[in-house]
Amino acid sequence: MTGRRQNVLDEAAKALGANVRAIAADVSNKEDMVRVASIIKQEKGKLDIVFSNAGYYKGCALEEVTEEYLDDILNVNLKGQLFTVQAMLPLMGKGGSIILTSSMTAFIGLPEYTGYAATKAAIIGMAKVWTTELKTRSIRVNVISPGAIPTEGYETVQGLTPEQVKAFADKCAAEIPVGRVGRAEEIGDAVVFLGSEASSFINGINLVVDGGQTQVYAGRLS
Repeated sequence: MTGRRQNVLDEAAKALGANVRAIAADVSNKEDMVRVASIIKQEKGKLDIVFSNAGYYKGCALEEVTEEYLDDILNVNLKGQLFTVQAMLPLMGKGGSIILTSSMTAFIGLPEYTGYAATKAAIIGMAKVWTTELKTRSIRVNVISPGAIPTEGYETVQGLTPEQVKAFADKCAAEIPVGRVGRAEEIGDAVVFLGSEASSFINGINLVVDGGQTQVYAGRLS
């Protein structure tokens, strides 16, 4: 696994236990991902599954979108996923599985999500192209689009207080048919499925893991 903060990576590796390798790297930096691939090649020789999950959200009204804002969000959310897959491809053989991360926000038109929604929609488009492009290599490409999944990023990136995160989660829960927000572990379960032989005849899909929210969304979260 990779991430930009070595201390957080070390904590995650310790929590996960054996058979974990944590490498500090920035997905928006192509050279960083090439370096990660070289380490994997040296230590393991190959990759069976690539889960590209890096991304972040920063709200911005249409009138306030700047080139700097757009570059920042494109670099991580879109270019980061592309460079990750590009760097890892030489290590993948037949039967491999690539899983990209989009978002339910690519479909529902939330205000102030211009940059974020654009990158997440583009990821779905990339996956469709790669599904056909990697056909001869028998590498499957699928996408997961999470719904409302409160994580530490709500506080560390968006600057919300714990009380604000709870209020947001409660507001979302009212729109979700299962009556609650999701858990990160539930996204993990979906990733495990798409990376396993249990999904061997599934290719090019966008799996929305949102408790049914996008199916009934009525625009009341604005």
